[in-house]
Amino acid sequence: MVKPLYKVSFLNHGKVYELYARRVHSGSLWGFTEVADLVFDVHDGVVVDPTEERLRDEFADTRVLHLPMQCILRIEEVEKKGQSAIRDAGSGEKVVTPFPLPAKPR
Repeated sequence: MVKPLYKVSFLNHGKVYELYARRVHSGSLWGFTEVADLVFDVHDGVVVDPTEERLRDEFADTRVLHLPMQCILRIEEVEKKGQSAIRDAGSGEKVVTPFPLPAKPR
């Protein structure tokens, strides 16, 4: 049997985070939803998506996210994993962390 996969969209510091997880349920803390078993693409070598890499680093040691119900925008059960993202809450545009460039010589 295949475990269900959920796409969870929630507000965090003025941005909309879109993550994928295997477990989502009402938490033991009143008013919170537990999101566990986060799913990220695993790529060795070249980083294909810097946003996915940033999210994986940010949530690397997270066992369970306890999200306040009022910050959750949507929870979808999906067939396959899409791209995790961080979007601007106002415009919906993806927030892309630019690749660091070397400093200009003076």
